Amino acid sequence: MSTDPTSRYAMDEVAQLRLPSGEVVAYTRRRIAPQGAAMAVMAEVAVLPGERVDNLAQRALGDPLAFWRLCDANDAMDSAELVAEPGRRLRVPLPGR
Repeated sequence: MSTDPTSRYAMDEVAQLRLPSGEVVAYTRRRIAPQGAAMAVMAEVAVLPGERVDNLAQRALGDPLAFWRLCDANDAMDSAELVAEPGRRLRVPLPGR
């Protein structure tokens, strides 16, 4: 099982389950989201009217697929909630895990 190195699951352990049929299924163990307040912040950004979370991630982090880093830094389980309120200020985490 291969995980994209930019994925939020890239550093998580891969486990295997053997089914009664003998087939082996690989899966990523559960990821525990970090506490946003404990993450180092490089900046704060304001949500623009009508902004999508991928556009915000591109603007803030230079990568539209890194929206999950904004979720982690702002304790959001649903990425859509990050951009639901224009003007909301979001924490932008430092690069890294």
